[in-house]
Amino acid sequence: MPKANPLTKEQILRAMRHTKSNMSAARYLGVSYIHYKKWAKFYEATEEGYANLHEQHLNPSGKGIPKFLKGKGKEAPLIDIIEGRIDASSFKPEKLKYRLLQEGHLKEECSQCGFSERRVLDYKMPLLLNFKDSNKKNWKLDNLEMLCYNHYFLTIGDIFTDKQTEGMETHKTIYGKAEPEWELDPYQKQRLKELGLIDDDEEDELDIISRI
Repeated sequence: MPKANPLTKEQILRAMRHTKSNMSAARYLGVSYIHYKKWAKFYEATEEGYANLHEQHLNPSGKGIPKFLKGKGKEAPLIDIIEGRIDASSFKPEKLKYRLLQEGHLKEECSQCGFSERRVLDYKMPLLLNFKDSNKKNWKLDNLEMLCYNHYFLTIGDIFTDKQTEGMETHKTIYGKAEPEWELDPYQKQRLKELGLIDDDEEDELDIISRI
């Protein structure tokens, strides 16, 4: 795995201006919280009374954070996110993608060719969420589209790194795993339930995939 690049003080300050917590700032910058925390603690605070930027941006009371982000099981209205009224940096991208598909804002098919075929083994579909303006912080609906691997490759860029491609073509194990690990995300499980292919209490992915 490539080493993450250092974060500059300017990057962290910009993230702080646009977010209400350190966790949201890490998501805003597209880095892990551990990586963000390391560099936020490295730089001195710009306000008195704090030892570093991380401490300066702590928000234990949740001030300014919408109430739906504090309660377990509560979710923001998706319409407020895709119309730009709520900053999407406080949410996990995979969860937003799941909700966009589940609530029908995006079709689970390639917007260019309509491809929607699923892999039999795990019911997954080779589709990627694309941000038309290349800004992954812009979750407005008119900026989002689903692309199949083929159209993503043709119009956006490579999907796999050279090392991953080499591993697939030479049958080498790149990441130390001889066999793939099959895992179903919540959306896939829900679709299988709707089709009557699994029961509500069936949770083990390997059992589901083996039976199908």
